Amino acid sequence: MTTTNAALRDWVATTAKHTQPERIHWCTGSDTERDELTELMLQRGDLIELNQASFPNCYLHRSHPSDVARVEHLTFICTKNKDDAGPNNLWMDPTEAHGKIDALFAGCMKGRTMYVVPYCMGRSPRPTRAAAWRSPTARTSCSTCAS
Repeated sequence: MTTTNAALRDWVATTAKHTQPERIHWCTGSDTERDELTELMLQRGDLIELNQASFPNCYLHRSHPSDVARVEHLTFICTKNKDDAGPNNLWMDPTEAHGKIDALFAGCMKGRTMYVVPYCMGRSPRPTRAAAWRSPTARTSCSTCAS
C-alpha cells in the first residue's frame, strides 16, 4: 500500500533515502496485518504469548532498556525564538538540531524495516482510515504497528 497524498509519498521517500531501510511497510491496520505482525514477533521472541484461556489475544512485550520514550536531558523544544520553549524546557535552534539529528539518522535503518504508521491527532474529518494518512510517523518496531 502507498497513498495518493503526494506530500506524504515525498516525506516517506526523503526519510527512506536518508535512513536507508531495507524495506518500507505501509501499515493498513487490517486484522490480517495485525495477525502477521504478531506471528512475526512471536517467532522472533519479541512477544511472549500469555495464557490464552485467561487472557485471550494478550501478549507480553518488553522494551529494550535503551529504548525509552523520553529522556529529559535529551528533549529539546526547537524554535527560532528561545522564549517559545518556556521556562521549564531545553531549547535548541532548529538549524542546529537538524545538523545533529540528521547526522545521527543517516543510514540508521540499514537492514531494518521502516513501518509507516497512519495516525490522526484529534478528530478525523472523515470516518475512513485513509483520512488518517495526513499525520504519518515512521517506526522501526513492529510492536508499535500491531498494537
